[in-house]
Amino acid sequence: MAKRPVRGARQGAVIEDLLTLGDAAALVGKTTSNISYLVQYDRLRKFDTSGNVVARAPNGGLRVSKSELLDYVAGWNLRVRSRMEELKIVDTSIAFLDVPERERTKHVHRLHPYLGKFIPQLVGYFLSRYFEPGQTVLDPFSGSGTTLVEASERGMDSVGIEISEFNVMISRVKLADYEIPALEKEVVDVTRRTAEFSAREFPGGRRSRPLRAPVEGAGYLETWFAPRSLREMLYFRDIIPEYEHQDLLKVMLSRTARSCRLVHHYDLATPKEPVKGPYVCYKHKGKTCGPVTTILPRLRFYSIDTVRRIAEFKGARRPANSLVIEGDSREVKLEGRRVDGIFTSPPYVGQIDYHEQHRYAYELFGIERRDGFEIGPKMKGKGERARADYARSMAASLRNVSAPMPQGGVVLLVANDKLGLYPGIFEEAGMRVKRSFERPVEDRTERDKRPYSETVFLARLER
Repeated sequence: MAKRPVRGARQGAVIEDLLTLGDAAALVGKTTSNISYLVQYDRLRKFDTSGNVVARAPNGGLRVSKSELLDYVAGWNLRVRSRMEELKIVDTSIAFLDVPERERTKHVHRLHPYLGKFIPQLVGYFLSRYFEPGQTVLDPFSGSGTTLVEASERGMDSVGIEISEFNVMISRVKLADYEIPALEKEVVDVTRRTAEFSAREFPGGRRSRPLRAPVEGAGYLETWFAPRSLREMLYFRDIIPEYEHQDLLKVMLSRTARSCRLVHHYDLATPKEPVKGPYVCYKHKGKTCGPVTTILPRLRFYSIDTVRRIAEFKGARRPANSLVIEGDSREVKLEGRRVDGIFTSPPYVGQIDYHEQHRYAYELFGIERRDGFEIGPKMKGKGERARADYARSMAASLRNVSAPMPQGGVVLLVANDKLGLYPGIFEEAGMRVKRSFERPVEDRTERDKRPYSETVFLARLER
């Protein structure tokens, strides 16, 4: 039987070439959201079930071309390999380039965006080789909790230390044990009430009235959010105290807020100024887009996604104890606690504003900032003085947190050490580097696709 051509597709395409978004995601190891992204931003064309190229497909009738998808993935892989060759790294095994996106962002690892975190497969690889179930791993720069989550999956106890109150909240939310039906009931209810509030306040989508009373942080929030979005966010925030899982609801609202700022939607990570009107879109290949004016679509998506990810992690984790300490790793006292080894990715010199990246959350919830306690803050740059301060602080931190560790205890540290600071840091901390692993890094933030590598240092404590 002759195969029917797909009208409007490239020559030789056939109707059997068409895939649903779910089938396309399964074929190439992505999520349906990844495939939707490719369609939305014109990387893949839209087809209906009859094989016609369309601008909009009926509900449930959207299809993509298998051959177009495989061509796109092949081209992406070729670009990745080309960038890796520039780094002159032969062994790419711990780059995990072939790990599907859905695994790189599995369960709670995508509960909230965070610049500077490492992929869970890298953590799992080294935890499985240098730690045993029942041992305790310490991350003195725990960020959003990747090390602690991966330790929990393997039945390892973990301790995290983090200077940022907001980051501590993200980690604790990820690691908490929930009754899923009760959690889902709360998430559904707060989302429903926010939608009902919006319908009352903005019937027919009309423009909002000014804020009725001054709100802490409103100057920043009014600058970076549309009036309707801000009113919806403030309503959501104000009813959180009525629920049990308050920190989780804050993290969900923060994730929503990040996506709903007045920014180019191709520049969520490091926007420089708010966008007030239509703009030429990089992702849409020159089409005109506009900023987000209501949080409701994203809130509905994240509410479902949050419960799903929490439930997935509940099924994946093993019995283990996790502790997240809010404090300065140079000063936190761990005496009396068992620590078998360290796995961490510390801040780099002058590279990321760890507090500023979540400023919308600090302003929305009135969280105290501790920028001045960051090690290697971006505001201090990368000059000679900044490097010296960084090296002293990192050595002091490692020396302090290793106090309860046994002689010969393992220290695994992931860093981009192009400044050559870590040999001296380890020596000052009473540790000796035994081996290092070079790894290329792909999936850089947003539009930054320059070749990049980092080193995993394996050191041992030698007092």
